[in-house]
Amino acid sequence: MIKRILQTAGFAGVGAALVLTLVQAIWVSPLILQAETYEHAASAAHSDAHEAGGHHHEETDWEPEDGWQRMTATVAANLVVGVAFGLMLAGAISLRPPRKLAYGLLWGLAGYAVFVLAPSAELPPELPGTQAADLHARQLWWVGTAVATAVGLATLAFAPSRWLKTGAVALLVVPHLIGSPQLASATMLAPASLHHEFVIATLAADASFWLTLGVLCTLFFRRRNVSTSLCAPGQEYA
Repeated sequence: MIKRILQTAGFAGVGAALVLTLVQAIWVSPLILQAETYEHAASAAHSDAHEAGGHHHEETDWEPEDGWQRMTATVAANLVVGVAFGLMLAGAISLRPPRKLAYGLLWGLAGYAVFVLAPSAELPPELPGTQAADLHARQLWWVGTAVATAVGLATLAFAPSRWLKTGAVALLVVPHLIGSPQLASATMLAPASLHHEFVIATLAADASFWLTLGVLCTLFFRRRNVSTSLCAPGQEYA
């Protein structure tokens, strides 16, 4: 079983990561590059003001340059994320193997709801140059929301008791009643229209990732089940 999960997560994670990278290259990355022009302009103006006042310009941290460095870093990060989420999803699928390939879409949608939709309702994707609340506080709220959403959805899907399902609905709502950490007056260097398009593009890219991951995890897991059943006569898999 462990070998099956690892193989499923590896193949599915790589496939989903490549799909995500393609969508990002076509739609998301150009928007980030546009936003960085506003950020660099503001940084240059700030540096000129400091130099005019007698302050020395501090060296900035290294970041990948546009072109192959940025693309390589993006692909590497997506591969790591794809395999990691693939391990989580393959492990969950192993607890209740899907009877149909279409169920992979439901698993993908569940992952999308847990790790993207629920947190993004309060903390939408941000462009470079956007001021935000304390990072640690936002991370804590993000993790709490993802955990609450995962437990809530799993309870709604698998718990037999209506009382548990009622509690699951409350669990889904509680993080949003608490609310995420927010600044009193947030500011962005990029135009609002660019920010709105970036949010839509990022959510769409994440949707392509999770749906692909769900379908591929189900596909590879079912194929492993079929091959195992051929080696073990009398054992049937849905």
